[in-house]
Amino acid sequence: MAFERVLRWALVSVAVVGLSAGIVAHMAGRSDLADLVWTLATAPVVAGLAFSIVRDFLAGRLGVDAIALVSMSGALALGQPLAGAVVALMYSGGNVLEDIAIARAEHDLRSLVDRAPREAHRRIGDRLEEVPISDVAISDQLLVRAGEIVPVDGVVTSSVARIDESALTGEPIPVVKSRGAAILSGSLNAGETFELTVSAPAGESTYAGIVRLVTAAQTTKAPFVRLADRYALVFLPVTLALAFVAWLISGDLIRSLAVLVAATPCPLILAAPVAFIAGVAQAARRGILVKGGGPLEALARAHTVLFDKTGTLTVGGARLLSIEVAPGETADEVLMLGASLEQASHHVLASAIVQAGVERGLSLKVPEQVRESMGSGLHGVIEGRHISAGSRDMIFAGERVSQWASRAIRRASWRSALIVFVAVEGRPIGALLLADELRADTPRAIRLLREAGVARMVMVTGDRAAAAQAIGAALDLDAVLADRVPSDKVDAVRSEQRLHPTIMVGDGINDAPALASADVGIALGARGASASSEAADVVILADRLDRVGEAIVIAQRARRIAVESIVTGMGLSILAMLAATFGWLTPVPAAIVQEVIDVAVILNALRALSPAYGHTGRHMTAAAGRELHRDHVALIGNLDRLRSIVDALDDATPEKGAALIAEANKVIQKQVVAHERDDEGSVYPRLARILRESHSLSAMSRAHREILHLSRLLARLVEDLPSEKVDRYLIRDAQRVIEAIETLVRMHTAQEEDIYEAVMAPSSV
Repeated sequence: MAFERVLRWALVSVAVVGLSAGIVAHMAGRSDLADLVWTLATAPVVAGLAFSIVRDFLAGRLGVDAIALVSMSGALALGQPLAGAVVALMYSGGNVLEDIAIARAEHDLRSLVDRAPREAHRRIGDRLEEVPISDVAISDQLLVRAGEIVPVDGVVTSSVARIDESALTGEPIPVVKSRGAAILSGSLNAGETFELTVSAPAGESTYAGIVRLVTAAQTTKAPFVRLADRYALVFLPVTLALAFVAWLISGDLIRSLAVLVAATPCPLILAAPVAFIAGVAQAARRGILVKGGGPLEALARAHTVLFDKTGTLTVGGARLLSIEVAPGETADEVLMLGASLEQASHHVLASAIVQAGVERGLSLKVPEQVRESMGSGLHGVIEGRHISAGSRDMIFAGERVSQWASRAIRRASWRSALIVFVAVEGRPIGALLLADELRADTPRAIRLLREAGVARMVMVTGDRAAAAQAIGAALDLDAVLADRVPSDKVDAVRSEQRLHPTIMVGDGINDAPALASADVGIALGARGASASSEAADVVILADRLDRVGEAIVIAQRARRIAVESIVTGMGLSILAMLAATFGWLTPVPAAIVQEVIDVAVILNALRALSPAYGHTGRHMTAAAGRELHRDHVALIGNLDRLRSIVDALDDATPEKGAALIAEANKVIQKQVVAHERDDEGSVYPRLARILRESHSLSAMSRAHREILHLSRLLARLVEDLPSEKVDRYLIRDAQRVIEAIETLVRMHTAQEEDIYEAVMAPSSV
């Protein structure tokens, strides 16, 4: 490939020098010398093209390059050396332009490979040694200095590390990794020097896998490109037929030569490869590695998408769904005590509970005298009180389960959630419901796929039917296939493939067979180079499902641009040939016209380098998005309290009921109403400027008005409490209003999160 590029540059140099020298000789009155120079400038291009055509013919390929050979040879044979030299320049120049365009499109891919680290700083006792990364072994201690690329996958052993993962994920904001956090090779140390323990050798690290994927992306030829070669076989006889018609009309072979000149080189051989490589490069900018033009073209034709559930549609780990509380207790107290105690546990649920407490801004306490009952729970002392957190059997120990606890167990069953009870001095005070929940970007990802034209979406998972059906219903998927082992997933893919082009999206090792079987396998590879990444045709480096929709949109745009370029280029070439047929173009002007067409085709194909999403307006910054998310997290805590009040009103006495209703009104007026008014007065005007249209938020504002209306009803009810007889009917009315507000605000908040996600700057999501 390198030799061919050097040869192309040499031939275009000969053509430029020869054409220029011939023009100088012609202007000096030496026409004979000019003709000789033009002939000598054309001959090497003819020889090189003849060799190329013979090589391709022996490989079973024949394209419109043959027309260029006929036109240059004909020009020399018919005594038109100037036309031959112009065609030689245009043909060799077109090849060089193609090289330049492809090099421009490959720039983003090459930059990933070129920045791969070659050496590492390994610590041996108290000294450091420079070693090739191929010599690094698992458990070695490495030092990564400020500004250096992390050479291999590892675990941070320093107290903290500040990492820029933009080259891998497209996320420009550096992330802070604490001790014990996993770190991927290819990341940039954006902070101070830190140490890490190697977890994978260089050949198996994330960046090595990325380099292999990039290499594959640069060397694979798209089927559409090969299809363009076949179209060229149709164009070749059409060109020869028009040249024959031109000779019949005029009896002049020069006119036939003009037709041949106008047809070379054809946009067919330029548009498709440039557009698809540009599409692959644009995808790489967004953290989407496509293994060549073939998968990119297949993405553009996608009709059906199959998803794994755990880790793909969902976060792949336990998350706190809700807090159930005993009468007289608060959700914050239950979570604070549970999270404080779980700090001493290594159970898979412990980190989720602790993280939930930290996110809500609770001040966690240090537990003492902690004892862990394997598989059941924990006991410990927090600020002098004996606290327990664990299963139903451990907390209740055969005793009768109270009504509120039965309700919590029932709700956990409905939501396919695990339940952790919390007790103080042996008295249960609440329960934490945890389950694998939807990723924050999953609803947006499904919407993007629908907008991209994906007609059928199916979830295929090894999980239980109840949990799978709940996720499928929430996302309005077309089908849900549960309790599937890896071989069943392969069968599901093949079944869909028989009907339509099919994509499989997954992230685990068990998804690898299905990914390999699909027309296009897409792996969420942000956690490292796994078997799924190796088996897939496309790897999403950022841990974001919505990049699947982006990949399809990029592919569709690249294919559309390729088709536009080919059709337009062929149409203009035919018009030029018709003009030459009727004598309106002579050979030299015909060659110039054709070169203009070729340049236009290449420039149009390079449009695939530009972003597929036309965010021309302003964007919300990542910092602003995080601030709004923190406001929502705080609001959710208040909504949990409202849910507790609704439950407590079921069997509250009139006096207790009145107090609970007044408390709910206080929470709603001071927290919920204040939040919604701030959204309407401050946040939504900013969003309207970003979205460039205020009516996009009209439905969201309608929800604000309904929340405020319900809050006024509750406030009026509370005002009348002193003069009203508080009976079960009044309590039930208040209960319905509070529950309506709590439910509406939860749904409305989730919708706002989706909008914030959509309007954040593309480089920051």
